[in-house]
Amino acid sequence: MDENERMLSGKLTNPRDPELLKRQRLAHRLTKMYNDTFDDETEKRTEVLKQLLPNSSERIYLQGPIFVDYGTHIKIGDRFYGNTNITFLDSGMITIGDNVLLGPNVSLVTPMHPLRYEDRNFSAHNDLPGKEYTKPITIEDNCWLASNVTVVGGVTIGHGSVIGAGSVVTHDIPANSLAVGNPCRVLRKITDQDDIRLKKELF
Repeated sequence: MDENERMLSGKLTNPRDPELLKRQRLAHRLTKMYNDTFDDETEKRTEVLKQLLPNSSERIYLQGPIFVDYGTHIKIGDRFYGNTNITFLDSGMITIGDNVLLGPNVSLVTPMHPLRYEDRNFSAHNDLPGKEYTKPITIEDNCWLASNVTVVGGVTIGHGSVIGAGSVVTHDIPANSLAVGNPCRVLRKITDQDDIRLKKELF
């Protein structure tokens, strides 16, 4: 099992492994290239995203700027929209379904680190096989994460759920839920009574 396989399987991993560093540096370079494009440079953006996110749909839009750690550990479905300042720390897998909206400053963070500094520090006396491990993130179809939401590793957000602004999601969220807070908690189910057509004052 190489370091990339160890990383994706949630084992302690050495983030300074040469092959991991090679992919990470490429992703950081491609991220910079993407961030240096303008909104209307569609072809250039598409070509960069093909290299940066090779396992994702081509039917996605990222406003930018973005930050991507590896890119190869991200799968994004069709009709995805990401607003400005999206961060993907994809040491572990990040899987995003179809029709997902991310507001400004959303962070999806899969890396985990030991709690004891003795286990985190690089030292000749530390015999651990790595200094981090990962937990995957899954965001199912038709979700909306509002601005400044952070999702940590190990979380699944169920189909059709909405996460309120500023929330920190540390546990799974069931499907069709409105959830907010730090830590994020479910307020209620989303129902037909939330149909925007019932809000007559908006028409």
